[in-house]
Amino acid sequence: MDVLLFLKAVVLGVVEGLTEFLPVSSTGHLIVVGDLIDFLGQPLRSVFQVAIQLGAILAVCWLYRVRLWRVAVGLPHDPVAQRFTFNLLIAFLPAMVLGLLFYKLIKGVLFAPVPVAIALVAGGLVILWAEKRRHTVRVQEVDQMTARDALLVGLCQCFALVPGTSRSGATIIGGLFVGLSRKAATEFSFFLAIPTMLAATVYDVYKNRALFEFEYFALLAAGFVAAFIAAFFTVRALVAFVSRHSFTPFAWYRIAFGLLVLWTAYTGWVDWSAAL
Repeated sequence: MDVLLFLKAVVLGVVEGLTEFLPVSSTGHLIVVGDLIDFLGQPLRSVFQVAIQLGAILAVCWLYRVRLWRVAVGLPHDPVAQRFTFNLLIAFLPAMVLGLLFYKLIKGVLFAPVPVAIALVAGGLVILWAEKRRHTVRVQEVDQMTARDALLVGLCQCFALVPGTSRSGATIIGGLFVGLSRKAATEFSFFLAIPTMLAATVYDVYKNRALFEFEYFALLAAGFVAAFIAAFFTVRALVAFVSRHSFTPFAWYRIAFGLLVLWTAYTGWVDWSAAL
């Protein structure tokens, strides 16, 4: 095993775990960092970037294991568990349908640093605009959400099909627009990530299964574990952060990072090979 390649896999796993649940776009960061450190080649790199999301998913499942177990046990008879599950399904479906329809376009055109940078800047401006609006809270807790609330958040998640937009950013900010509290919007984004990311990972790996060779499984394992550990601590910190702060710092970070990538691409300081 190439030690340098192994370390690159760990780096990408950490990047995935740190950014997956923040409104800064994990996919966008993975595309930029993966291109910068020259990790594997396309399309294997993009499959790896999707596959290690399972580590981040598992971190959320572990942190919310009591809640998820209560829902699973109560599903046959508990109206609250049934409504929670139904809302997740409704929110999940729009992105699933559009993802299947535009899979080739997204993978072929948008998985590149320059489109990602543009989406980062645009998303940052949307967050700044959203934070300046008056936020009227109708829903304090996830269990108070209606099917309409879930559908609207699910439609917002569709914007995240564009790499660099941020799935968590789209769903959290969408939740704020709908009338969810910061805590409810953030937690629903976590829960919605489970079916969304699991489906995307399974589908992408299946579509590209012929690319995998035995030696790559060690890289996947390294990225998976690194993503789990980083996401575990990030999710806990984010829940504590949003209870006291706005998302404005993430917006400025997105804008600065996106402009930096665009500037390096324009000046030729960095050869963004995937953007060519």
